[in-house]
Amino acid sequence: MSKGKGKSRVVVIGAGIGGLTAGALLARRGYKVLILDQAIVPGGCASTFKRKGFTFDVGATQVAGLEPGGIHHRIFSELEIDLPEATPCDPACAVYLPGETTPINVWRNPQKWQEERSRQFPGSEPFWNLLSTLFKASWKFQARDPVLPPRNWWDLLQLTTAVRPDTLITVPYTLFTVGDALRFTGQGKNQRLRTFLDLQLKLYSQVNAEETALLYAATALSVSQEPQGLYHLEGSMQVLSGRLVESLKRDEGKLLMRHTVEQIKVENNRVSAVVIRDRKGESWTESADHVVANVTVQNLVQLLGEKAPRGYKKRVEKLPPASGAFVIYLGVDQSAIPPECPPHLQFLYDAKGLIGENNSLFVSVSRPGDGRAAAGKATIIASSFVDADRWFDDENYEYLKQDFTQQAISHLSKFFYLKPETIIHVEAATPRTFANFTARDKGIVGGIGQRIPTFGPFGFANRTPIKNLWLVGDSTHPGEGTAGVSYSALTVVRQIES
Repeated sequence: MSKGKGKSRVVVIGAGIGGLTAGALLARRGYKVLILDQAIVPGGCASTFKRKGFTFDVGATQVAGLEPGGIHHRIFSELEIDLPEATPCDPACAVYLPGETTPINVWRNPQKWQEERSRQFPGSEPFWNLLSTLFKASWKFQARDPVLPPRNWWDLLQLTTAVRPDTLITVPYTLFTVGDALRFTGQGKNQRLRTFLDLQLKLYSQVNAEETALLYAATALSVSQEPQGLYHLEGSMQVLSGRLVESLKRDEGKLLMRHTVEQIKVENNRVSAVVIRDRKGESWTESADHVVANVTVQNLVQLLGEKAPRGYKKRVEKLPPASGAFVIYLGVDQSAIPPECPPHLQFLYDAKGLIGENNSLFVSVSRPGDGRAAAGKATIIASSFVDADRWFDDENYEYLKQDFTQQAISHLSKFFYLKPETIIHVEAATPRTFANFTARDKGIVGGIGQRIPTFGPFGFANRTPIKNLWLVGDSTHPGEGTAGVSYSALTVVRQIES
C-alpha cells in the first residue's frame, strides 16, 4: 500500500460503480477520500430498490469481469475483499427476431456459439472470424492497461508499452465500423445478421451496427463467451456497490449520500474545491487536491460552469443526443415465467409502436433463490431505449408513461403469462426518473455512443484539460457496464499516482 502522496485529499463526485471503485482503490492506497452522491443509496445505475417483497435492479442487470484476470477480479483482489457470488449467464441472451418463435441463443461455450451462429446465419463465418481475431488482440492489449486517449507523456508511455506485435493486426481496422466489416466480409446484404447485430450492439454501444466502432464491437460481442462471460449476481446488483462501500470505509474513506455537488471550483486551471449542498439545503465548500467526477461528460461541463474550457464545452455540445431508457419493473408469480427461461432475453417487434427507437425490449428475469423475490415469485425487468427529450414535456408525460407501460406489458405477454392473477406489482421508470434519482443529464444511460469519433483513441480522456480533475464512467474509455467504468476508475487511480 502506498502512502497516498502525503494523504492527498480526493473528492469523488458520484457513488456509481466507477466512483466507488476509484474511491475504494485510492483509500486503499492511502489517500483521504470523500465520496458524495445526491441519491439515497449508492450504486448509481447499478443500484436496486424494493417493493412488496421484490428487489429490482434499477438499470444494470448483469456483470462482466468476475473471471480470474477480469477487471472486477483484479480490483477486488487489490482491495482484499471477496467477489460477490454469481452464476454465469448461459445463454448470455436469447434474441427473438420479428415473427420468430425460436431464439438466437448467445451461448457461453465458444463451440456451441459457433454452431448456433452458423445455423442462424449461414455463410457468415468470415465476419465472425474477423471479430474473433480482433477480440483476441484487443483483449491482450487492454489487459496491459493502456491509457486511451493519452493526454501527456506518462499516458503515452502506458499506451506504447501496451502495444505488442499482436496488437498491430487491429490498426488497419481502427476506422472501421461494424457496417464496414459486414461489407468487407461479404455480409453487407445479410439483413437478418444486421438486425441481430443492431439489437445486440444497441445494448453495448448505444448505436447500431452501421455506426459502432468495429474494435469496440469485437469485444462487446465476444466477451460473453468463455473464458470470459456475463454473470448474474446473487442477491442483487447492489451487492457489488455494497462490497466497495465496505472496502472504502474499512480504509477510512467517507461516503455521504444525499449530498449534491453543485459546482467544481477551479483556480489557475487547477481544481481547488467543490461546493456541496446537503439534504437540508445547507451549502459549504470542500477543498480538494484531486476531484474525480463519476458523472456524464455533459454533467461535468455543467459543474464547471464558466470554468469549462471552451473547446471541451463545444465538443460536448456537438455530441449526438444520447439515449434515455424506459424501464418496466414487474413483480410476478413464478407461474408467469416459462420453464427454463433464460436470465436475459431480447425481443424485436414488427409493430410500429412507441416502445423505443427500434421497437425492442431487453428483458432480465430473476432466478429462484437469487434473492430478488420470495419463493414462488419472480421479477421481470424490461427496458427500451428512448429519445430522452420527449419525456420532459410536462403536458404529455403521464400519458406517455402509461402508454409505454401498457405496450410493454402487451408485448411481454406474448412470451410471459401476464394476467391480473399473476402480476403483483407494476412500476415504470423513464428518463425523467433516472434524471431525478441519478442526476445524469436528461436521465441518459449507457454513455455517449461508441462511434468512431468517441471511441478509444478518439474519445474523452480520463485526464481532463483542468489539472487534477478526472473523469470516470461511461463517457470515457472503455465505455459502459460495470466492467467498463471500473476499468476507467483504475486508469484514473494510476494516473493520480503517476
